[in-house]
Amino acid sequence: MNEKQALSAFAALSQETRLRIVRMLVTAGPEGMPAGAIGEAMDGASSSRMSFHLSHLEQSGLIESRRQGRSIIYSAAYPALSGLLDFLMRDCCQGHPDVCSPVVDKLNACCEPTREKANAC
Repeated sequence: MNEKQALSAFAALSQETRLRIVRMLVTAGPEGMPAGAIGEAMDGASSSRMSFHLSHLEQSGLIESRRQGRSIIYSAAYPALSGLLDFLMRDCCQGHPDVCSPVVDKLNACCEPTREKANAC
């Protein structure tokens, strides 16, 4: 991930609702959640408001959508989230990555797109 992509991701996450959505989708795992369920979890936010936030997150690359029947399912984009973490930790500890490795190992395990690892966080 380059600096421009990281700035876009951080801008998307700098809003409370969008941060809550990403955290919820990470918790949901690779199966994701329907847009309606996300809206309900966000205190019943209007569909236009949710559409705005979900679109912003999708454009930043942090979430993905897919159609399933009549529903749109959103899920966390684990490679992008992992890339964002890697961007933050790239120059960790001024050349002493062993200081950061427990954090990096846990974060990388959490970003694996499997239900078991997503629940380990």
